[in-house]
Amino acid sequence: MKNKFLQIALLALAALSFLGCQPKSNRDISLVLTRLDETKLLEKSPLDNIKAGDDAPVLSVNSGTEYQTMDGFGYTLTGGSAMHIHRMNAEPRKALLTELFGKGENDIAVSYLRLSVGASDLDEKPFSYAEIPDGETDPELESFTLDYDQKHLIPVLKEILAINPDIKLMGSPWSPPKWMKDNNDTRGGSLLPEFYGTYANYLVNYIEGMKAEGIRIEALTVQNEPLHPGNNPSLLMLPEDQAVFVRDHLGPAFEKAGIDTKIIIYDHNADRPDYPITILNDPEARKYIDGSAFHLYGGEIEALSEVHEAHPDKNLYFTEQWIGAPGNFPGDMAWHTKELIIGATRNWAKTVLEWNLAADPNQEPHTDRGGCDRCLGAVTIDGDEIVKNPAYYIIGQASKFVVPGSVRIESNVLENLPNVAFKTPEGNIVIIAINENQVDLTFKLNIDGEMVSAHLPTESVGTFIWTPGID
Repeated sequence: MKNKFLQIALLALAALSFLGCQPKSNRDISLVLTRLDETKLLEKSPLDNIKAGDDAPVLSVNSGTEYQTMDGFGYTLTGGSAMHIHRMNAEPRKALLTELFGKGENDIAVSYLRLSVGASDLDEKPFSYAEIPDGETDPELESFTLDYDQKHLIPVLKEILAINPDIKLMGSPWSPPKWMKDNNDTRGGSLLPEFYGTYANYLVNYIEGMKAEGIRIEALTVQNEPLHPGNNPSLLMLPEDQAVFVRDHLGPAFEKAGIDTKIIIYDHNADRPDYPITILNDPEARKYIDGSAFHLYGGEIEALSEVHEAHPDKNLYFTEQWIGAPGNFPGDMAWHTKELIIGATRNWAKTVLEWNLAADPNQEPHTDRGGCDRCLGAVTIDGDEIVKNPAYYIIGQASKFVVPGSVRIESNVLENLPNVAFKTPEGNIVIIAINENQVDLTFKLNIDGEMVSAHLPTESVGTFIWTPGID
């Protein structure tokens, strides 16, 4: 009799052990795959009949440990990008914008855009919103107008908002009007102290002017690449100057005007985490600041965590990274996925934005004296013809699945499988991983104690979506 009871107990334990290693019936897992050799591009890939051995590595996800809430993934809609899109015929333009910003089966659901306040170097020419004759000044900003943006940018933004009314927009100035600068030039120079207040009001006018057009600016970086005065347009703004500008002028001006647009500092490379930390160490400046923005043309992505550790109550954003024309799909897809989609978000970034939504086949337009002549758009537009480039797929592997409001959650780092995990507002678990190895990887996914076998082919990026079903 004792042996019979022992057998029953052992069988029960074995059954429980087996059930504990299987996904519950109210869960479904799917995979969207991009191969670095371009044989699969954002394709759904079956996970049926995959069996991981007992010694397979385990990618463990714990949704109980949460980090930052995501605002979104996207691009910079430069003036040049808007020009090319706006010049398309209505039907193909709508199709392109729907594919980029819609939420349909074949859309990538871009959720965040960065805009230049005035010109960037990917406009046809430098311009500001307060252009006046040389030798004059306009401290009352009587010349202020958004007329230039009315040509292409504002109409395109209105079409985008009709498709996705919830898209978030970030403004970034490349330069103040040249009459506010000590070199009276669109390129380089510094903001004259006597115009700090005027320039703060200029930025208030921009926020309010866009609002009057039905366009809400969610966030504003104080200056694009403040340590790179060689671009056209550009501005040198040292950290102590940016601190004074925010503390004594921009913050109070926003407060007085009742503007809730987030103020974000730095907006430059990860090699200078001391820049935002210096500003955030100023108790009067920091009260106006939401967080810091980064690019990765220098430094290491882990520097974002250094800023987080110094000021954990302030947010972090990744706002720009270019791909050089003509592009190298395997290298671009791998590096940007590992360093930005995975690396930036694992280091607290709430956004990942690629530089430049669109250009033509010649990477036009760009300004003279420093404009980027090799910046490859996420799409190339030639009349009404569209070619999708690496940045389209880099963002597409994340934007549709890691929707705004998703929270990064804990996942372990496997030696051969860089990854990041999120929980969406709907309760989906999304894992983005890259396999750069020359062999396929079969492994186990342990999501909150539920185990399932998974597979990622050689040299590919995969987005796994773990969806709760109906009990």
